[in-house]
Amino acid sequence: MSLGNWVAVGIAVAISVFLVTVLHWLLTHQLSRVWAMAEHLVRRCRYSAYAAAIVIGINLAIPDARGFENPKFWYPIFQHGMRIAMIASLTWLGLTMAYAVTDMILARLSARNGDADRRSRRLQTQVRLLRRVVATVLGLLAVAAILFTFPAVAALGAGILASAGLIGIIAGVAAQATLGNMFAGLQLAFSDSLRINDVVVVEGEWGRVEELTLTNVTVRIWDERRLIFPVSYFTTQPFENWTKHGSNITGVVMFRVDWEVPVDRLRAEVESFVTNHPQWDGRSWSLDVTDILDSGLVELRATVTAADSSARWTLMVQLREHMLTYIRENFPEALPRNRTQFTGMDGEDQRYPAVVPTGAPRQPSAAPAPDDTARTKTD
Repeated sequence: MSLGNWVAVGIAVAISVFLVTVLHWLLTHQLSRVWAMAEHLVRRCRYSAYAAAIVIGINLAIPDARGFENPKFWYPIFQHGMRIAMIASLTWLGLTMAYAVTDMILARLSARNGDADRRSRRLQTQVRLLRRVVATVLGLLAVAAILFTFPAVAALGAGILASAGLIGIIAGVAAQATLGNMFAGLQLAFSDSLRINDVVVVEGEWGRVEELTLTNVTVRIWDERRLIFPVSYFTTQPFENWTKHGSNITGVVMFRVDWEVPVDRLRAEVESFVTNHPQWDGRSWSLDVTDILDSGLVELRATVTAADSSARWTLMVQLREHMLTYIRENFPEALPRNRTQFTGMDGEDQRYPAVVPTGAPRQPSAAPAPDDTARTKTD
């Protein structure tokens, strides 16, 4: 290449970079006020646009090696490398533009309460998966285009296309697990079985779906651990989805107290606490006697509703703590305890010792007379 060719290359690159700079300024200072996608394009495409501009400018300005009588040995290699760089830079620009478009869509799908939140999370999951599919397809096409720039690979193209059926069968068998995961990911996204930020119980662990890709699902456990599952797990194994039809959820708190407990007083206290709690969503609450046990205890069940699983957990633990304190301070006789009654052989009661709370150490009673046979029974 002569000095004039290098000057032409420099001018072409300068013009390309100048055009990208002007477009960047317009998107940042003018179009961003009226076009929502401008901000996302600037953020995603800043570097890829400049890289594509430089490579395109060079490719437009450099002469073809066939126009030289005796080109330098390195010039065909340089020209081939710039052709590959153009394919790679344009693919990078296309990927960043696709991500900018999906970023705008995801920004509009902000989390909201109720059914809108459920629809939003479903669309977010589908958009993210489709974005990965598009990125994968563009990457494969770019790799194929780069390979076909080599004459040896291009010569084999016809033979490869002729044997595409056999290659497809072999590839399908070899990548059966991977392809199964990919189709399972698409199935989950478009069947609305699992979404980003869904609350699930899987393998006995409670957590939220943090990431859903074409191959893996990441579940963030409440203690910040992450469980990684193959996508096919959720299409072949049962799991609990607490937010399948909405984020509203009901919590249950169980109490076991003595049967002398004034249930109406406890019900009034539960109502007072729940209805004034900021995590209660205003839908419903209740306190019911669900069972009478043989040990002299009654089982109470308090149910409360909350807007989501996090609020449900907070409301449940604070209600449990509040009722524990309330019963201990106001109705100590209602704490769980065992009753023991002693009778003689004739069936008449011999003594009624003091009631012993459950779990308290038992005091040894006076030993009976040698000729006094007694038996005990526990209510």
